[in-house]
Amino acid sequence: QAQLVESGGGLVQAGGSLRLSCAPSGRIFNINAMGWYRQALGGTQRELVAVITGGGSINYADSVKGRFTISRDNAKNTVYLQMNSLKPEDTAVYYCNVRAFYGSWYDYWGQGTQVTVSS
Repeated sequence: QAQLVESGGGLVQAGGSLRLSCAPSGRIFNINAMGWYRQALGGTQRELVAVITGGGSINYADSVKGRFTISRDNAKNTVYLQMNSLKPEDTAVYYCNVRAFYGSWYDYWGQGTQVTVSS
């Protein structure tokens, strides 16, 4: 079974930028949406950060609009998250998600990458 491999997290000062990448270790078929979620320390659930569908529709959380940009490379099944003007409240573990359809929806998740924004 394919796994998602994330990279690009780290420590940055407020106002800085980071770029996250996520690619599968194997081939994933019937992909519909690719996106990013995050979970802050002590948070009870993952929140949607940004998602892009196969048709190109994009949705962002209100808190990141105008600062974050999601993109995907369909040929490589890779999804990126460019994060600019980072704020301390963006500190969280960021998880890559790929949703595929095999008669029913199936979600792939990455292992998570830590993003820490210092004030």
